Amino acid sequence: MREEQERGKKTGLSEEEVAFYDALIDHDGVKGIMDDNVLMKIARELVESIHKSVTIDWTMRENVQAEMRVKIKKILRKYGYPPDKQQKATDTVIEQAKLLCKDLTNNH
Repeated sequence: MREEQERGKKTGLSEEEVAFYDALIDHDGVKGIMDDNVLMKIARELVESIHKSVTIDWTMRENVQAEMRVKIKKILRKYGYPPDKQQKATDTVIEQAKLLCKDLTNNH
């Protein structure tokens, strides 16, 4: 947790954004293919989009998760995230959002 806070200070990302940034670079070679600043922009946009999409019971509602997946894929395509890694990144982002679920739903 402390490490994420430190990295957040260095990069200007919040803890949530660092978590999504890590989810994005967790796939083979993405860090080497994409510019760090672009990955940070994606992380910021993902957090913003997910905050807007989260409802209290979103983890149990498949339609809400499906809408989130569409939004995530749209953001990844917008920034040129490697197409062959988009599905895995989308799944990872959804899982990361579920881990942060308590924080996200409490902010609504």
